[in-house]
Amino acid sequence: MAKDYRVQLEVYNGPLDLLLYLIKRDELNIYDIPISRITEQFLRYIEVIQLLDLGVAGDFLVMASTLMEIKARMLLPRPEVLPEGEEEDPRMELVRQLIEYKRFKDAAGDLADFAEERRRRFERLGEPLPEQEQAAGPGNSLKDVDLWVLIDAFQRLMKQTMADVATRIVYDDTPIHVYAQHLLERLRAAGSLLFIELFQPAKNRSMIIGIFLALLELIKQRKLRIEETGTPGEIRIVFVEPPAPAPPLPSPPAPAPAPPTPPAAKGEKKI
Repeated sequence: MAKDYRVQLEVYNGPLDLLLYLIKRDELNIYDIPISRITEQFLRYIEVIQLLDLGVAGDFLVMASTLMEIKARMLLPRPEVLPEGEEEDPRMELVRQLIEYKRFKDAAGDLADFAEERRRRFERLGEPLPEQEQAAGPGNSLKDVDLWVLIDAFQRLMKQTMADVATRIVYDDTPIHVYAQHLLERLRAAGSLLFIELFQPAKNRSMIIGIFLALLELIKQRKLRIEETGTPGEIRIVFVEPPAPAPPLPSPPAPAPAPPTPPAAKGEKKI
């Protein structure tokens, strides 16, 4: 796998998004976050992010420090009478950040829905899409929740399959675009595959990572999308058919011919 390859993720796939995802996934109370549990899960995700070299580990390490600091403060004995101005719960600042960020994300989601409806309206009218929307293409992009669902599945895959994969270190210099082309060909033929089927057979850890990075890139490019099957922990990868070209707009009707000039009556002079 090329060492200089890196999937560029959107800026909203950050540490606060991961915390919101973990809170929603485990149905936790955002006002009463089990900080020890969340910190442990968060650190496991950082291991995967560093393994994949997604280029965002720095922000996650800062948040991990914050979580560990909060955890340490909560382990300290609390005085019965708190000094004036001191917060009672060390988690409250993080809770405020999460709530404010969730408001921002919800508003951004509403704007994205509006933009998608506008894109569909352009398609129905047969008009060319604006340049920025054309670049996005059809299908679903790599949303923040999609990313964490995929990393969840990747964590389980690594844990389940590494025992069956050769333990020796193997350097795989296969370019990511080769993995991407292979994935597209398989999914174009099959229509859809379970996530775990994409990695069969995987011969070494480098190959597993290369396939996963190619998958992230193809979903980001809207060539593939993910679907949750309803079975806990199981997701399906679906091929996105490229859109058919819009039919040409009908030509405007030709202008009607001008009526003939009536002949001049007898005795009238032509002007």
